[in-house]
Amino acid sequence: MSGKLLEGRVALVTGASRGIGLAIAQRLASEGAKVAVTARTVEPGPLAGTIHESVELIRAAGGEAIAVAADLSHAEEREQLVNDVVNQLGSIDILINNAAVAFFTPTRDFTLKRLHLMFEVEVTAPFHLSQLVLPAMTEKGEGWIVNVSSRAALHPTQPYGARGGAGTVYGMCKAAVERFSTGLAAEVFDANIAVNALSPNRVVPTPGTVFHGLVVGGDQVVEQPEVMAEAALALCSVEPKSRTGRITFSQDLLNELNIVL
Repeated sequence: MSGKLLEGRVALVTGASRGIGLAIAQRLASEGAKVAVTARTVEPGPLAGTIHESVELIRAAGGEAIAVAADLSHAEEREQLVNDVVNQLGSIDILINNAAVAFFTPTRDFTLKRLHLMFEVEVTAPFHLSQLVLPAMTEKGEGWIVNVSSRAALHPTQPYGARGGAGTVYGMCKAAVERFSTGLAAEVFDANIAVNALSPNRVVPTPGTVFHGLVVGGDQVVEQPEVMAEAALALCSVEPKSRTGRITFSQDLLNELNIVL
């Protein structure tokens, strides 16, 4: 026995071509999980990172991983994704719903097309993927689902910042994910399946947040992706009923558990 926390587990991490998703996939793999990384990005583009590069990084560190391309805005691709992972690695024990699409546009200028896309990827996809993995988790008698959220889910307070309500739709999506997480946690508690929502305490410097101007440099206090990764591990490496139904912040959770990076 290796003594690794996730030895024998299969994990599916969405949005794992870069940033938080990549860091979580790497951390789960380092503890012995067989990890399926998924995203739309299979070729280099405007933002750094592809799912194939993620797999290379994991394997180079001694982990086991596969890349499965999927556009999570389409139900049939979500279904095919789960089928492919199960066929290649086995039934899914851990689901990390991290994928996101973000447009920071004021409500008066926000198109319905973009609204529907954001809800499909950030709300419907976590709901649907959870539906798809729950039967096998229930049969096994255990499972872990972590839905990545954001401080954007919190209600704005005065005085309002310079960005105003440009993140309203993103916040709506994340608030929906948090309510889904706590509701599902209650539903599947007796099946010994943990469901939690996890947010960073501060903005995480990733290719996406840099692109959207959320990372401004200078003396801005940020949180590294590894903090989210360690917190995600803490949520899916313990007995499910012992840590479920939480809307928690990564650094707060690590502080609670006396984990220092």
